[in-house]
Amino acid sequence: MIRVLIIDPQFEDEPDLEREVAGEGVMFDIVRPGAGEVPVGPLREADAVVNCRSRHRLPAHLVAEMRRTKVVVQAGVGFNHIDVDACARRGIPVCNTPDYGSLEVADHTLGLLLSLTRGTTAYHNRLLRRDDAWSTKELPMPPVRRMRGLVFGIVGLGRIGLAVAARARAFRMEAAFHDPYLPAGIEHSLGFRRTVTLDELLGGSDIVSLHCPLTEETTRLIDDQAIAAMKPDAILLNTSRGGTVDIDAVERGLRSGKLLAAALDVLPVEPLDRSHSLFAAWSREEPWLEGRLILTPHAAFYTPESLADMRRLSMLAVVRFLREGQLRSCVNLDALRTYGHDPEASSVAMPAPAEVDRQRPVAERQSRNAARVASSGG
Repeated sequence: MIRVLIIDPQFEDEPDLEREVAGEGVMFDIVRPGAGEVPVGPLREADAVVNCRSRHRLPAHLVAEMRRTKVVVQAGVGFNHIDVDACARRGIPVCNTPDYGSLEVADHTLGLLLSLTRGTTAYHNRLLRRDDAWSTKELPMPPVRRMRGLVFGIVGLGRIGLAVAARARAFRMEAAFHDPYLPAGIEHSLGFRRTVTLDELLGGSDIVSLHCPLTEETTRLIDDQAIAAMKPDAILLNTSRGGTVDIDAVERGLRSGKLLAAALDVLPVEPLDRSHSLFAAWSREEPWLEGRLILTPHAAFYTPESLADMRRLSMLAVVRFLREGQLRSCVNLDALRTYGHDPEASSVAMPAPAEVDRQRPVAERQSRNAARVASSGG
């Protein structure tokens, strides 16, 4: 029997989708630590760990308790809350789930932009309070503008960045991108304009949209210096990771007018710190921020369909490794090899459902088959 530990899952009832993917021969342990640390006991018994939320960290001292664990899977994209190096030292591959929710995040990004450039959220909020909006002189709002012809700058042209670029082009905007990790010449295949430096992208874009992971290199990527490099009246969008943006710098940019508007789905601290001066002003609906700041609660990824995809794909990563020795989106593969581990050779032989069936007593299988025939009327 294989034991899979699921930490704080995105479901309230039973792991039905996970069982569907895993087949038989798997036991699921589910823990919901709330605001506390992941309990040690279940970690010690787990052959695989699926971590579902970034608020639950797996630091080195908890990794040391994973005595049986063969693989850790993050049900999501970001994995900076897991000590992937500590896992690699113990020969444990860490996989993430980058291929769910891409469509949703891309749609949400354009939705945020439309809310700013068409003023939909701000106009809606005005009408909740007063009726003077039916006048041309009341309609002007700083971010409201024609989108056609604007330069949509993308930081990180991965799966989501590509989907966003395609949507920007559909609105007749010019898509530009900065991504130093893509091979030379790919811009010619894609038909998007590439910039050599980040400052070149910032200085030439009307909209700057972040679609990069949170690493040492990208932490506070958008700071005072980056905002100073942007075009006057630029719009900032962030649906990537909250830590890529310095909120204090965003506030200074908005207050000074250097940054025209911002829409943030992710924040460095979540839920948001309402005592922060920017969020306090936003909560009070101070006039200087009207139509210039939109916040959503880390919701860009979400639809019922994307959540189901995330659950299935996370479990698929577990099953493929334990049953077939195949790694799916392993984020610490180089570190594993550096420490002398061959992850494919360390997988356990997880029996496939047919093999589990063959191992059952003959009488049990015959009884089950007879029940099937009776229920079908055969």
